[in-house]
This record gives sequence, structure tokens and C-alpha cells, in this order.
Amino acid sequence: MNGLPEVKTQPSANLLSIARLVPKGSRVLDLGCGTGELLDYLIRERGCSGYGVEIDDANVQACVARGVNVIQLNLDEGLAVFGDNSFDVVLQIDTLQHLRNAEVMLRETARVGRIGIVTFPNFAHWPNRLAVLRGRMPVTKTLPYQWYDTPNIRVGTLRDFEALAVKNQLRVLDEFGLQDGREIRFWPNARASRAVFKFQRA
Repeated sequence: MNGLPEVKTQPSANLLSIARLVPKGSRVLDLGCGTGELLDYLIRERGCSGYGVEIDDANVQACVARGVNVIQLNLDEGLAVFGDNSFDVVLQIDTLQHLRNAEVMLRETARVGRIGIVTFPNFAHWPNRLAVLRGRMPVTKTLPYQWYDTPNIRVGTLRDFEALAVKNQLRVLDEFGLQDGREIRFWPNARASRAVFKFQRA
């Protein structure tokens, strides 16, 4: 708009760890894509294509400004607009905990994409456990809200997601925790603030 070249920022270390799970050249659907930062990186650096889905007006405008294709859609209404296996990879990055139909959207992610990648705050991280032992809900960098104003309508752990995957006939291809940009594969349920799962239909 102002005649200056657009500045492409490098995604956070957490997003780079997630991006590595996406095969080069994939057709990607990013559910709850925010400002389009991850999808923009995947397009520029990994030769991917695809769409973001976002409901927030400001985030949709930010995606458009980045040149990212975005569809404005309420995820609680489902993904009926997309056919089976329409995408190689479907991303849900810190989206699942905001959805009322989280289990349905998990199945839809596996239906629409050949591979699904989900991340969410891990409620079993040790500082969260300590806060609950003290009788308080945790407030951390990953869960930064007070109990009365949080946008998260549900909380879960790595073990919870493993059980949910089995219930919904999903095969986990990879799982690990993320903590300050580092992948945590040893005791991730206690040592990581964020859970990451890569899965497909069994």
C-alpha cells in the first residue's frame, strides 16, 4: 500500500518444527490459520500450495495482505465444503481447544486430508500440574489467560489425545512436545507446554 516491499518474517521456532512435518510440495489446508504466517512460510520455503480457513476479520485481511489464499468460515460449522482427501496435509495449529465440536473436527481433518497435524496446549506440563496442586488454574506463556476470560473451552494432554485418536480410528504417525522451540520426545507429557501430533485414518 505504501510502496515499500513486503517484509517476510521468519516464523517462530515452534512453527518451524511444525513446518518440518509438512512434506515439500504438499497441498495444505490450514484450519484457524490466524494471520497466515505458517502457510505463507510453507508456500515460500517448502513449495506448498493451499488455503487457510479463518473466521476473524482482521486475520483474514492479514492473510490477504500476505498473499495467502484464505476462506472465511466458522469451523464449528464443519468442513462439508471440502471433499475427501482434498489436501495432502490439514493443519490445526492451536485450534482444537477453541472448538465446540473438537472430536468431529478431528475426524473431518482426517477425512479432508491424507495427513493431519494438530497442536494444542498440553495441560499436563509440570508447571500446570503444580498450579493445580496449589489449588489454582495455571497461567503460563502457553495458557496465558485467567480461568474466567480464556478463549479455550477445553483442555487436554498428550495422553488424552492418544486415547481420542484410538477412539476415532486414527493412526498416530508422530508425536512430541514443544517447549521454547525445542522438540521434547522424552517424557513430553510432563516436560512440554505444547503437544504435536501427526496422524492419518487407520
